Amino acid sequence: MIKGKTRKKVIRVASFSDPYFVPFPFPLNLIYTAPRVPTLTHSLPGNFMKDTTTTSRQLVITRVREQAREIRSFDMRPEGETRATRVKFLPGQVAALRAAGTERSFYFAFASAPEDEELEFLVKRAGGDGGQAIYHLGEGDRVELTSVVGHGFPLDAHRGKDLIMIAMGTGVAPLRSTLRHALGHADDFGQLVVLYGARTPDDFCYRDETETWQAGGVELRQVVSRPDGYEWAGSTGYVQSLLDHVLPGLTEPVALVCGSPEMITHTRDRLQEMGLAPEAILTNY
Repeated sequence: MIKGKTRKKVIRVASFSDPYFVPFPFPLNLIYTAPRVPTLTHSLPGNFMKDTTTTSRQLVITRVREQAREIRSFDMRPEGETRATRVKFLPGQVAALRAAGTERSFYFAFASAPEDEELEFLVKRAGGDGGQAIYHLGEGDRVELTSVVGHGFPLDAHRGKDLIMIAMGTGVAPLRSTLRHALGHADDFGQLVVLYGARTPDDFCYRDETETWQAGGVELRQVVSRPDGYEWAGSTGYVQSLLDHVLPGLTEPVALVCGSPEMITHTRDRLQEMGLAPEAILTNY
């Protein structure tokens, strides 16, 4: 990485896919199920289970959209919300949600930015009982928010730095939250790089937002791991290989990594091999 050069304000987004990547614990939403009142457990990292809100809230679904194959996004608002009672969270944090008729809470990362008017979540159909229950809900239905957990990404501590955001599949939810916040405060950061991929072209979420990203200065490149059977002219590849094309052009990068323990380990190892300090590699739990 070159130091002391003149920095050109560019926001770049690339996307990748890793067939061995299974987002954990929140992007798949249903890796872990908690009691109705979440408690500390050894099943998840201790920092992930940090509860930053203790008051249960009823959320009303205001919109449901098809995002990708068997993945839907849900916009929600707290019932009776006022400015003083808005749900407070950091980009990258996770909501514990409980659908009516279910006894346990299930974890979904916020896909919306903290300043957005509505809360948004990605829900997979094949996500266990909790995901199934929410996946089939519609406008006007209610979901209980039992807590907000995880330490998220403390972006204020990294103002002026380049941000590399890494995810695949529904793992894009917490990184979309981060990207939307960063785009709204573009002067606070250097270059923005999002590595986001899917197994097939049908698995990409938020395809209708790419033009908005590009209008904000985003360069979008998509990569899939299983292009067979699809008319796909784009690139295929893995996380580590894409990093080779990203880091050399950045002056002071911070990596925001979201994925399974295996994916995080491999990505962290590659980033460190390329000279990124351990304290510059962040996870949201």
